[in-house]
Amino acid sequence: MPEPPAPVVHPLWLRITHWLNALAVLVMVPSGWRIYNASPLFGFSFPNDITLGGWLAGALLWHFAAMWLLFANGLVYLALNLTSGRWKRQFLPLGLKELFADLGAALRLRLSHADISRYNAVQKLAYLLIVADLVLLVLSGLVLWKPVQFPLLRTLLGDYEAARRVHFAGMSFLVAFFAVHVAMALLFPRILLAMIRGR
Repeated sequence: MPEPPAPVVHPLWLRITHWLNALAVLVMVPSGWRIYNASPLFGFSFPNDITLGGWLAGALLWHFAAMWLLFANGLVYLALNLTSGRWKRQFLPLGLKELFADLGAALRLRLSHADISRYNAVQKLAYLLIVADLVLLVLSGLVLWKPVQFPLLRTLLGDYEAARRVHFAGMSFLVAFFAVHVAMALLFPRILLAMIRGR
């Protein structure tokens, strides 16, 4: 008698929005580095070989195209998470006791990944922080794109130059999250397979 199929861990809409977000990030970060190189904030530039766009105008075109994808896809992701109840089921509650216990286990490389259908406290915090980071990136990006049209937002972020620093810090956090996220997927292939197949 054939075994029943494994239960769905990630619904189709979640997998689609996840991979579209990954695509948007893979375009936005290197094109953003090329934009940064046109007017560096700090005493370094990114090697041109790891940037996208070829020149400033080309990088801006790539960056804005990916930005609209990230923005629209992010709205769909948030709306479906909230309306399906997944947000409450997967990300809440998040208690300090649970967080410190899971963080300690993670640092000792003993954090269990036996049940990939449930997020541990470290994952909950990481995903909540990356959603907040993406919102901050969009808001600071709006200031950089249209500083005159968004004066209140520009003021809330400090000013134009402060918004550049906020955007850079948000990008740095995003890259760090992306690197850890990919490393975890490679260390625990079941997680990657579930995000591809859903089961």
